[in-house]
Amino acid sequence: MDLTVRPVTPGFGAEVLGVDLSQQIGDNVFQQVRQAWLDADGILLLRDQDITAEQHIDFSRRFGELSVAAGGTALSAYYLPGHPEIYRVSNKKVDGKPQGREDAGTYWHSDGSWQPAPPMASLLHALEIPPVGGDTIFANMYRAYETLSAPMKRMLEELQVVHSLGAAVLKTSYGKEYVGNIEEAMAKNATHPVIRTHPESKRKALFVNKGFTSHIVGIPQAESEAILNFLFEHSTMPENLYRHRWQRHDLVIWDNRCAMHYAVADYKAHGDRYMHRTTVKGDKSY
Repeated sequence: MDLTVRPVTPGFGAEVLGVDLSQQIGDNVFQQVRQAWLDADGILLLRDQDITAEQHIDFSRRFGELSVAAGGTALSAYYLPGHPEIYRVSNKKVDGKPQGREDAGTYWHSDGSWQPAPPMASLLHALEIPPVGGDTIFANMYRAYETLSAPMKRMLEELQVVHSLGAAVLKTSYGKEYVGNIEEAMAKNATHPVIRTHPESKRKALFVNKGFTSHIVGIPQAESEAILNFLFEHSTMPENLYRHRWQRHDLVIWDNRCAMHYAVADYKAHGDRYMHRTTVKGDKSY
């Protein structure tokens, strides 16, 4: 079976047609899907996926080992009861109880980049969407690297940066999750190269993001901030971006090794947004 793959922008991202994940797909079809994901610079869309939580988990596992809820953390309440592999993202409340984490990802970030081995991939499934708003914007970090000047690439080549959950708590919506418990967030950090080599494509990508990146190692704070602010702005130039307008039952798969994203929180006055996300474990960056 040959799949139909079509681009979603001139720059990056693709949609695969003809796959129904409510039915078991064979290894050959899965490998075509996975290759399409890699070829699209890590952003792949599958529409009309009316699937259960179990089917979402089963498909996600074909990419690799999944992260599961860690009990007792500030975010543990947002995992789907009975399915610790699924993290719920939503502004929806039932009897006053949040059905997911509101304002998740409302800043530029790569999922879990504060971890020593950041996630490889995230798979987000839209179960309820508002009539307008609630888009997610993705940035192509391959292109962000490739469009830098040669002198800038040489300067960045040996630099290391600290990614910190504590940095996000101090400047993003993560702050309200860690009120009175900032020590937990501050203890979660890791050092990564500014320029990361993708382990499969072997292409280089910028690996910094405004949400979790704290500072460049070994240089004065003022210089670190100047360099990082330039890289943040450069990475999010319009030609590096794809803005996804969600439809119900969309499944979007993104590669955290070469893309970052931003959830646009402009929809709350218009309706509920309820989504399930699985996360595939990754390797230490190099």
